[in-house]
Amino acid sequence: MSDLVTPVTDAEFEQTVIGSAVPFVLDFWAPWCAPCRMMEPVISELAVEHEGKIAFGKLNVDDNPNTAMKFDVLSIPTLLVFSGGAVVKRLVGANPKKKIEQELQEWIG
Repeated sequence: MSDLVTPVTDAEFEQTVIGSAVPFVLDFWAPWCAPCRMMEPVISELAVEHEGKIAFGKLNVDDNPNTAMKFDVLSIPTLLVFSGGAVVKRLVGANPKKKIEQELQEWIG
């Protein structure tokens, strides 16, 4: 995982995600989830390529169930895009990099 992908916990969620100065993409995942593991290099690449425009983080749903429940994350992987403290986009399932970039175009230009 890239150093630019921030591990997020229930305890740090408000400060890290809601308090982010740029839009924040939070990847809800679990270590046992094969599609989640497939997404890891994609998330790392996007974090490097779009540094400064949008931030990326990962939240392990097994270790941090409260945030997952709060945002009705029922299947993983799920990417939630937060901007201005609110969820502005939800992507469910493993998606190719090109599709994720298209979905994030509004924030990454």
